[in-house]
Amino acid sequence: MPPCHSRKHQNFPYVRLFLSKIFGTKHDRAAKKMMPFVNAINKVEEEYQSLSTEQLRAKTDEFRARLAEGETVDDLTIEAFAAVKNACRRLMGHEYEVRGQKMTWNMIPYDVQIIGGLALHQGKIAEMATGEGKTLVATFALYLNALPSLGVHLVTVNDYLAQRDSEWMGPIFDMLGVSVGLITADMPAHRRRGEYGKDITYGTNNEFGFDYLRDNMAHHIDYVVQRKHNYAIVDEVDSVLIDEARTPLIISGPVEHSTQRFEEMKPSVDQLVRMQSQLIIRLADEVEKMLAEPKVDEFEVGKRLLMAYRGFPKHKRTLKLFQEPSNVQLRQRVENEYLRDKKMNKLDEEMYFSIDEKSHQTDLSEMGRQQLTKYFGGDPDLFLLPDLADEFAKLDADDSLSPEDRALKKTEQQGIYAHRAERVQNVAQLLKAYALYEKDVEYVVQDGKVQIVDEFTGRILSGRRYSDGLHQAIEAKEGVKVERETQTIATITLQNYFRLYNKLAGMTGTAETEESEFYSIYKLEVMVIPTHRKTRRQDLNDLIYRTKREKYNAIVDRVAELHQNRQPVLVGTTSVDVSEVVSRMLKGRRIPHEVLNAKQNQKEAEIVANAGQPGAVTIATNMAGRGTDIKLGAGVVKWTGGEGDSAKAEGGLFILGTERHESRRIDRQLRGRSGRQGDPGATQFYVSVEDDLMRLFGSDRMATVMDKLGLKEGEVISAGMITRSISRAQERVEAYNFSIRKHLLEYDDVMNQQRTVVYSRRNVALRGGDPAPLVDEMIDDYLEYIFEKHGEGDELNADAFAEEIMRTFLIDFTRDEAFFHSSAAQQREILRDKVAEARTNREALLGEELFRDLQRQAILRVIDMKWKDHLYGMDGLKEGVGLRAYGQKDPLIEYKKEGFKLFQAMLDEVNVDALRIIFSYRLQVSQPAEQTPAAARVTRTPAMTYSHASATGAAYSQASAPAGGGPAPRASGGPESVGKQEPVRVGARVGRNDPCPCGSGKKYKKCHGSAEEVSG
Repeated sequence: MPPCHSRKHQNFPYVRLFLSKIFGTKHDRAAKKMMPFVNAINKVEEEYQSLSTEQLRAKTDEFRARLAEGETVDDLTIEAFAAVKNACRRLMGHEYEVRGQKMTWNMIPYDVQIIGGLALHQGKIAEMATGEGKTLVATFALYLNALPSLGVHLVTVNDYLAQRDSEWMGPIFDMLGVSVGLITADMPAHRRRGEYGKDITYGTNNEFGFDYLRDNMAHHIDYVVQRKHNYAIVDEVDSVLIDEARTPLIISGPVEHSTQRFEEMKPSVDQLVRMQSQLIIRLADEVEKMLAEPKVDEFEVGKRLLMAYRGFPKHKRTLKLFQEPSNVQLRQRVENEYLRDKKMNKLDEEMYFSIDEKSHQTDLSEMGRQQLTKYFGGDPDLFLLPDLADEFAKLDADDSLSPEDRALKKTEQQGIYAHRAERVQNVAQLLKAYALYEKDVEYVVQDGKVQIVDEFTGRILSGRRYSDGLHQAIEAKEGVKVERETQTIATITLQNYFRLYNKLAGMTGTAETEESEFYSIYKLEVMVIPTHRKTRRQDLNDLIYRTKREKYNAIVDRVAELHQNRQPVLVGTTSVDVSEVVSRMLKGRRIPHEVLNAKQNQKEAEIVANAGQPGAVTIATNMAGRGTDIKLGAGVVKWTGGEGDSAKAEGGLFILGTERHESRRIDRQLRGRSGRQGDPGATQFYVSVEDDLMRLFGSDRMATVMDKLGLKEGEVISAGMITRSISRAQERVEAYNFSIRKHLLEYDDVMNQQRTVVYSRRNVALRGGDPAPLVDEMIDDYLEYIFEKHGEGDELNADAFAEEIMRTFLIDFTRDEAFFHSSAAQQREILRDKVAEARTNREALLGEELFRDLQRQAILRVIDMKWKDHLYGMDGLKEGVGLRAYGQKDPLIEYKKEGFKLFQAMLDEVNVDALRIIFSYRLQVSQPAEQTPAAARVTRTPAMTYSHASATGAAYSQASAPAGGGPAPRASGGPESVGKQEPVRVGARVGRNDPCPCGSGKKYKKCHGSAEEVSG
């Protein structure tokens, strides 16, 4: 059953709390139902203690034999779980190395950890608090589901955790005779296949996804590394399946001709931004002057406040204006009035550009366009897009034009449109870069590169780029090298990748708040696993201040007090900028501290390990997913009763949040760093009205309360009502972000259906012994296409038909008068017989093996080339289809309709080009080359780049190669080695600028030559 989220229960949280105290939560009831299984597992484990180590290892072979006889993994659950627990018991005191550090095994699973393992085996998400041992919990379900030898994947968020966890849990699997593999980003292809062939494989979500895409670009079965998608456990499942799922995985290659003009447009936009800044300063001065007058015209004041808000929302003067809650209320009243009367566009025309901060959209006004045209010589149409339909209608009505001239002028109009559209898009992205994206908040600049900072973990997202040209715009703004444009060659969202698995499970410390999304998209239920010891952490009410300055002063005072009392404190920030502000203030007070953010990422493990020492002060940008427990040092816990009496202890780690994150989940993750395994601790958030969450999504009621209280400098509010109001604001943001992810998935579902068709065809050619049935299907589709294109029976266009059949099959119908006077049915039958005869002759000429290989390679190469072009077309369609909403059309429906037409056309082109290669290409046998060792043959195609793009909307990104200097990921597309010689070479050596031998009329580099470049 799906989780219950009725409106009734949402409106009565106190009723839910009261009922749960009497009857327990649904999670408590689920855990209670599992206790008979836990007791049975413990009983069997006691019996296993009498076995020798060899006898315990032999249990794995016994289980596999029973599976072969017809039992299921469910039948083996109790015994397999008991074997894992017994292996842990036998390992006590075992010394080994993990990531070069000496470790001593000291873990025997608790009952609650067995419950977590049962939840994972059942295909659920196990929510377990920090420090409860999720890594160990996963071993139960991994071992059990690895018994059928179909492959099991443990998915982590980075290479460090994948390697650490595989080595950390490795002794269990070694003792039970189960093989463990590891996939990392720098691993070559020939090793990957061996790692995937093991019973259990650890790796990151990105590598699993990229390997799937690369497998579906391979031109030989030897280069396919993954097996079928059997079962996966996703660690930090909320981060992977929700936060990361907003953006797709992309393999991209360079475009032939770049159209970006960011560096050219930067000076003019920079000037425009300065002029807008001056306008905002003037508006702020006018507001302050008008408010000082005895009689205030509230509408005019509100209008100027609204202009400042829409003109430059992050400008210092704008932020200062809205420190006053009364100004926030006045702006909101005027904004509602403009929206009601649909006059917002008139207000925006009084500025150079407008910004919608919530939706991250910019709009250049007429005044802004005029200013830009002055910079470029005064052409008034420079930033106006022509109406192509109107222009084409005028050309069609002009009888003085010949058909050739008319077609030429239409092409010219399309070129003008494309040129101006690119210029307008470049300006829009530059405006976003200047007005919405702040250095050391959304991104940092390191080693001459713009690096995105993950808003959820604070880590640098190496190799990831913003979509739709935004990253290039930020590069231009910061004066670093603007990377070249790329185009998509293969892509999939993590949502659709993980839906490939027959069974999926996950574990995290925070999933309950996203329970409905997990179920609606992945059909995953969440089960909250009880803690081994009772949680004793105190979560204090938020403290609310008027301004950020007052808030930061209060934070530093509190940190100084905690430091003096020798209590460790972790200061959680939401951006690099805030962490450095707090750090500077602490330095001013001479308080020693450590900073962990995107700029100090290399010291992460060391900083986190020491965060629980007496008097330690640690500033961390978003502690989500750090993968390291904060263990308390000696003397941090103060015993008010007897030593070790945890019921009478105080102190512990104090978590101080400098701002509420837009996701409640991230706040819960930060709180969860305190109170590990029943330790004492406390958490509290410091909030100001100027914080982004409060400014963008806070309610009018909040501003009213703040105004009525008349807070003075430094005064603070602490009330449950305010805290609940902030939580409601977070819920609104979460709902908005869910709609974005759902919107992305709806668009990708269209692509997923097409991708399934294309990849299934590739797999038939790649894995099938004989491609003849697929070629038969392609011939049938082609015959339907050719008769639909040229007519049939008496209406058949003889010349065009004969020419195309000659180019495709080398069959000459030009002198066959009887054929063209036959009925439609007879024409189909004659053509089918002629094609079959030509195919038989072709096979006899080349030989069975050579002809089979030719068919396979032709299908693979043509599909790859056409699929790449199709993805490029779909990207363009996605970017433009949103404008159809202005015509009262649903963009998604339009995308589906237009996308289907493009896809059908692509399939027709695949059939035509593949059949031309199969039937009409001249072949030349290659001379055998000296073989090279497999390990030396693996190379990376330089043109291929890999990215998990950071999307700012539904559009996909084309990203650049990962930074670093280490070994690159394995090559995409085509044979990934240079040593393996194919038995044939298609055609004689053709120059890149020569006509393509297929007869298309295109240059070779534009036609089949591009397929070789992609695959080779």
